[in-house]
Amino acid sequence: MNITRENIDELNAVVKVDIAKDDYAPKVEKILKDYRKNANVPGFRKGHVPMGMVKKQYGQAVLVDEVNKLLQENLNKYLTEEKLDVLGNPIPKEQENFDWNEDNYTFEFEVGLAPEFEVSLDLEKPVTKYNIVADDTMIDRQIENIQKQYGKLVSKDEVEEGDIVAGTFKNEEEGIENETSIELEKIKGKRNLNKFVGSKVGDTITLKTKSLFEDDHDLIQHLKVEHDKAHDLDIEVEFTISEINKRELADLDQELFDKLFGEGKVKTVTELKEKIKEDAEKQFVQQSDQQLMNDVTEALIEKTEFDLPKEFLQKWIRTVGEKPLTEEEAVEEYENSEKGLRYQLIEGKIVKDNDIQVDFETLKNFAKDKIKEQMAQFGQMDPSDKELDDIAARILSNQDEVKRLSEQLVNEKLLNFYKENMKFDEKEVTYDEFVKEIYE
Repeated sequence: MNITRENIDELNAVVKVDIAKDDYAPKVEKILKDYRKNANVPGFRKGHVPMGMVKKQYGQAVLVDEVNKLLQENLNKYLTEEKLDVLGNPIPKEQENFDWNEDNYTFEFEVGLAPEFEVSLDLEKPVTKYNIVADDTMIDRQIENIQKQYGKLVSKDEVEEGDIVAGTFKNEEEGIENETSIELEKIKGKRNLNKFVGSKVGDTITLKTKSLFEDDHDLIQHLKVEHDKAHDLDIEVEFTISEINKRELADLDQELFDKLFGEGKVKTVTELKEKIKEDAEKQFVQQSDQQLMNDVTEALIEKTEFDLPKEFLQKWIRTVGEKPLTEEEAVEEYENSEKGLRYQLIEGKIVKDNDIQVDFETLKNFAKDKIKEQMAQFGQMDPSDKELDDIAARILSNQDEVKRLSEQLVNEKLLNFYKENMKFDEKEVTYDEFVKEIYE
């Protein structure tokens, strides 16, 4: 067997594989002899079928199968040994007048090569690194939510603003009849709210569904209508009140503090605020880190210029899926995935040049930290090392989980690498300011 490569340009090559009869014949002959030993053909004793008959029936199928195995095995070995950084997979070139009845075969493959490039972390316009803080407004809002959650409902005779009103929505024509409970603070507009205020148990209110709630999802929940229908639903519904309640807020006392954080860990409202601020800002770090990663990714893609074997990749995309794509579909798919491919190459270059590695012990400890975080969410604050080791061992026996956790760990290592080696414009913002700046 002989394998050679012709470079078309820096990004494209053709690999030629010559397979001689001596490369495949011994294996084909052995398989056919095994077939002969086990063949059951009427008129012949088992193991005594003429070899010519076996070759006629099975010969070409075995030949094709063995040549293809030999071809794939040696092509992959060649690409590895030559250290060719290929994109996609080699694409077989069509050959006219190919004949399996010949003794020797030649196969050609188009290959797309990864470009050579350098990555600079010195950006002309530094990326913004957000430090999200929990301000007093947010902390007070969180405390009020906690008081509501742990408070109690007190029955009333007449509706006032801020109450919780239970009842039934009806519209016979639309087939709506649903019992529900509404927090009046979610009602949109003074006009709608005023229809509730002053009402009593047994009263029926007529309401327009259009702009009834601040959020269309509330309309879906309270009327049990389909999602697509809710957005443009503009009908009258009747709401008959069955119960009126006022939510009394829980007292900010030691009993509540112990329920929230464990006995004696928080003793004053000041400590409560500090704890809420600390916990919130820990969660904000994850969001600011994710945004930093997104922004660094975009900046590196924009700054790092290199060409790709575009035509080869579009051709490969056409053939790689379960269903072949048209040329136009492949072009669209390439355009949608090009940015991701560029960052994949940039990331691979950074990882290789800076020896960012993941060994098993580091991965195991990373998995144990993740397990510990999840257990803490369910109140298991102090699991034993043996418990963590056992769970981690089960998770790491699953290759899909190993891959997922490895990707997370590499991402974490990359983020730390960027933080240590890039300059950022640091900006302190509240969570509301962060959301407004990023998403609006």
